[in-house]
Amino acid sequence: MGMRVELSRVELNEVTLAVQDSRTGRDPVLLVHGFPDTHDLWRHQVRALNAAGYRTIAPDLRGFGASSRPEGTEAYDPARSVADLLELLDHLDIGCVHLVGHDWGSGIAQALSLAAPARVATLSLLSVGNLGSLLAAGWEQRQASWYMQLFQMDGLAEDWLSRDDFANLREMLAEHPDREEAVERLREPGALTAALAVYRAGLSPEAMFGPLPPLPSLRGPVLGVWSTGDRFLTERSMTGTEKYVDGSWRYERVEGAGHWLQLDAPDRVSELLLDFFAEHGRPPRP
Repeated sequence: MGMRVELSRVELNEVTLAVQDSRTGRDPVLLVHGFPDTHDLWRHQVRALNAAGYRTIAPDLRGFGASSRPEGTEAYDPARSVADLLELLDHLDIGCVHLVGHDWGSGIAQALSLAAPARVATLSLLSVGNLGSLLAAGWEQRQASWYMQLFQMDGLAEDWLSRDDFANLREMLAEHPDREEAVERLREPGALTAALAVYRAGLSPEAMFGPLPPLPSLRGPVLGVWSTGDRFLTERSMTGTEKYVDGSWRYERVEGAGHWLQLDAPDRVSELLLDFFAEHGRPPRP
């Protein structure tokens, strides 16, 4: 219960990732954060999962936190983060995980599950559902996603977000329990551009407003969790994910929590994850 989980640096082929790894536990859980966060987003779940006997691995994705910030938008294609995470699992000699993603981390987790389905025992998506579901969610979701188009504007977005001591970014993150810590991280040289680059590399205007391409199905079991106070994502954008799951799908709604539901309703989120993992058994050993 009082376990201290250390942060270490893991050198990979392209980048060095800061990784929080509990190192002990019967079953590994890989926790993938999104914008504008780091591994610390999962601190409550790490404690709960470790207390239940699970091993937790929570990296800072490339461009975030204490991990490397390579130059160039192309370096932040989600496929590069997928490759980082698979290489990290190899480095740690971990074969199969319970995979959990939030925000952009959900998209990266889905891409990993499609690229290497044998490495994923269960897939849990928090806040952000499947891309097909997001794009099919209608005008309400388009309105909520306005900032994604702003983030495409190289230079202009950085200027607008950082203007007047990051006043506009603070407004966007008004409901983030760790807002000031996030703003301070993004003050570091190159940090804001690196954090925005995942949007520029991974979700172009053509993808947002063009015809919906054929999308592969996610292999179940998949858990989708959405919170009623999320002002960036509609419930429909999550529930529609069921259409893109081949196998077991479970949807859970968390009342009274905002977009950062891990921090707003930590006990409920941890309870849902533990129940879902227990329902679907232990990942096979490597």
